[in-house]
Amino acid sequence: MVRLMMNKIFQSIEPELNSLIALGDKIDSFHSLYMLVKMSHHVWTAENVDPASFLSTTLGNVLVTVKRNFDKCISGQIKQMEEVKISKKSKVGILPFVTRFEEFAELAETIFRNAERRGDLDKAYVKLIRAVFMNVEKVASESQKTPRDVVMMENFHHIFSTLSRLKISCLDAERREAKHKYTDHLQSYVINSLGQPLEKLNHFFEGVEARVAQGVREEEVSYQLAFNKQELRKVIKEYPGKEVKRGLDNLYKKVDKHLCEEESLLQVVWHSMQDEFIRQYKHFEGLIGRCYPGSGITMEFTIQDILEYFSSIAQSH
Repeated sequence: MVRLMMNKIFQSIEPELNSLIALGDKIDSFHSLYMLVKMSHHVWTAENVDPASFLSTTLGNVLVTVKRNFDKCISGQIKQMEEVKISKKSKVGILPFVTRFEEFAELAETIFRNAERRGDLDKAYVKLIRAVFMNVEKVASESQKTPRDVVMMENFHHIFSTLSRLKISCLDAERREAKHKYTDHLQSYVINSLGQPLEKLNHFFEGVEARVAQGVREEEVSYQLAFNKQELRKVIKEYPGKEVKRGLDNLYKKVDKHLCEEESLLQVVWHSMQDEFIRQYKHFEGLIGRCYPGSGITMEFTIQDILEYFSSIAQSH
């Protein structure tokens, strides 16, 4: 009887609360996060006093509406990701939905810091991050102006940084996956962009390695007409230090055009390219030492020269 009487006296409370919630959602699309925490707390408090009370029942009904609005907010974000359009004329950079996820997570972590209802947020996080991952890959595959590896590298670096900073425990696996994708695509971009900076030398030594694979002993390769010492010297002469530096300078300009400023990965990429270039150089040196022992043949530039080229190019731009 008391509950029946309360329903008659306060029959407007539930619709009024629902109207207030609807107004909040119109003003701010993330309003449902705040309301979910607040209403969950009020329901939890009321149920501790009397789970069957008028207040518990009314607030419980309102909480259902709030939860529905929260789910709509998450679905709306996922839909925006799926509908994103990128310019064909400018570089991609950090995608808007990646930045929006960061803003959402920062706000959510503040609102839910001491919340009783964390499970709803954690489920939403997993849905959102999977959609972010999937749509970064989709945009990267469709990108015309920016190489796929750059779109993947920059955006997954941003995601990894966000998840590392916010320390969202339910997304630990996704944080590790983002790091893995970032490093994989950084390496892929470095190798594809650097290519074979000493192409003819590369081609020459591929022939040397093919002979060794066919059974020719390494120290006897120099007796092969196409791979004798004179042929090697001829190829090495095509790569004086000045030419190598010019090629690297053009490469730096190309990389600079691909990368966006906000993620600041230019120096990271350039350093990785330096490491890859030195790795190739050491590979050639090793082959010369094994296949042309005692010949005195060396490259026309040293590792120290390479370090100087990379450093001076980075400083001059």
